[in-house]
Amino acid sequence: MFQRGNGVEKNDSQAAKWWHLAAERGFADAQNNLGLIYAEGRGVRQSDVESAKWYRLAAEQGYAVAQSNMGAIYGQGLGVKQDWVESTKWYRMAAERGDPLGQANLGVAYANAQGVKRDFVQAYAWYTLAIENFPKLDEFGRDRALKNRTVIEKLMTSDEIAKAKLMIAHLKNK
Repeated sequence: MFQRGNGVEKNDSQAAKWWHLAAERGFADAQNNLGLIYAEGRGVRQSDVESAKWYRLAAEQGYAVAQSNMGAIYGQGLGVKQDWVESTKWYRMAAERGDPLGQANLGVAYANAQGVKRDFVQAYAWYTLAIENFPKLDEFGRDRALKNRTVIEKLMTSDEIAKAKLMIAHLKNK
């Protein structure tokens, strides 16, 4: 309500206050939103450490978007020590829950050997799932995953692409 100004004057400080109350009560969505508020410094003093704290609380409850956010902060070292292995761990959790950003970023990890051994088959599979799962309104995310998949596809053999397609079918049936 206060965050967007729905029915009231927009007020980032009031929005942060209400998100904080809900986050303290354990609501994962509120914890994730509070993490974003601290990351951006909207209505609060910007703090990567506080952001990481709230994202982690939501992520540990299985909230896929927060798990993706944890992957990002570990990849960039925002409020935590930069760690590709930890980043990839969180992206995998989000990806396995169907989060398209987690899937795309897990594809990036496999394509670039960030926290995992380079594996174009895995990268292709995760990019494909991301392309299929990004909402229609997120053309940027879908297009980025498609471009990344196109790049690695040119480096793959037909056998590797066939393996990736089998992997995709397996992941969809999980």
